Amino acid sequence: MRAAGLLALLALLTAAPSTQAADAADPAAEAKAFREFFVKKFPQVKLDDFVNGPYSMNEDMRRQWEEKEEFPPYQFALDAGKEMFSQPFKNGKTYADCFDNRGIGVRQTYPMFDATAGKVVTLELALNNCREANGEAPLSYVKDEMASLTAYMAFTSRGKAMDIKLPDDPRARAAFETGKQYFYTRRGQLNFSCASCHVQSPGERIRAEVLAPALGILNAMPIYRSEWSGMGTTSRRFTTCNSQIRGVPLEPQAEEYRDLEYYLSYVSNGLPVSGPGARP
Repeated sequence: MRAAGLLALLALLTAAPSTQAADAADPAAEAKAFREFFVKKFPQVKLDDFVNGPYSMNEDMRRQWEEKEEFPPYQFALDAGKEMFSQPFKNGKTYADCFDNRGIGVRQTYPMFDATAGKVVTLELALNNCREANGEAPLSYVKDEMASLTAYMAFTSRGKAMDIKLPDDPRARAAFETGKQYFYTRRGQLNFSCASCHVQSPGERIRAEVLAPALGILNAMPIYRSEWSGMGTTSRRFTTCNSQIRGVPLEPQAEEYRDLEYYLSYVSNGLPVSGPGARP
């Protein structure tokens, strides 16, 4: 039954995008099928618990994680991010001036499609756009400062349902389709796709790591990883994944990565933000 369900999901989600958007499957229907696949595969996991990744799959790991959350390893990033967020730029403005609701409780709306720019804007990109608009140099997308900023913003949205919009714009639809295609395309010397681990094999181990389900996988970002001994942004996670399959990583915040984030976030709509998170 699980094999049949996987084949049905893959048949729906990996179909080549049509040149006519009207002929392609409805994204809302795709998101529903995506969610139902995981719910049926893991009936013991509550829907909202998928955002906790491997801790929803393994009881021993969950107990260790719950104990660790009493003194979370990402607390240093939260503290640093809060301070950075409120610190004025040289012109006197702050990050709050660049976001709706002054940047508090908005994480669940990112990434979003910017009709003016004609592209997907992630939270990381929005933060650097804010910096540059205020005369500041952009931050690295894979270093601690960006991870701390996004950790703080995620924390202010904890428990809020992901609410990614896909506007009636062919460019937005194309970005969604590009992200989906990237997710299911095999690459690298190991010939793995993102789906190889996170659709076909969640709950299983690759060496010491328990693979997380794709449903809700970005809701916990950014994450503290014991493997890294520090925080990691979504950009860092994507580039690391490409390296692990012996592929060539794209530049952080490349269009394909932003579209991938758009796709994965949209199909997790309705699940709560749980970031920042911690992983082995």
